[in-house]
Amino acid sequence: MSVSTTFKAEEAENFEDIEKQFAVKAVNHAQTYWSILERRKGSELRLTRMDQEIYDHLMEVFPDFNSAVPLDEDEMKSRVGKEKWRLFMSKYEKKIEDYNFGTLLRTDGKAEYGERTTIFGRHILTPLG
Repeated sequence: MSVSTTFKAEEAENFEDIEKQFAVKAVNHAQTYWSILERRKGSELRLTRMDQEIYDHLMEVFPDFNSAVPLDEDEMKSRVGKEKWRLFMSKYEKKIEDYNFGTLLRTDGKAEYGERTTIFGRHILTPLG
């Protein structure tokens, strides 16, 4: 499936069934990730062969990012924030399958997934090839 060159994400209609499917998949990923974190420290994890490249790029684009400081959801989901994340993730379009997949994000790296500490965002999954 290809997306029209005239497609504008900010004007796209939300389809409840698609959002529900994303939510189910995102919860499954969160549960799997949390199970891993219960056995290993996050700093010891290497989930893909591109982890270091993605992290280095993240720190280049978002130099103020600090996993010990809670995320500012309003800033992240603002027009400027969304564009910054879109540009960051677009670098991986041809390198990573599902490069812009929806996921649950913990807003506070010190807290578990919960109603007040979790937001829906985008995340990068599995490298191609």
